Amino acid sequence: MQKAGKKVAAALAAVQLYLQQEEEAASYQAEPLSSGSNIPTDPGQWAQSGRMEMMSGRRMVQLRAFSNAR
Repeated sequence: MQKAGKKVAAALAAVQLYLQQEEEAASYQAEPLSSGSNIPTDPGQWAQSGRMEMMSGRRMVQLRAFSNAR
């Protein structure tokens, strides 16, 4: 029974982290950029690579979490 509780706690923590990241992204997009900003308008290769790596990690966690549910 404790195994199920740990899985639920991990899932809730993951959802909370995801919502927090979405909130931060929305607030970042809402802020107007100053004209003297050095932030590039398009994401670079490193940013894109990082996002792909994060998505891959999340997919692995999902597969691991749901593969034993049968």
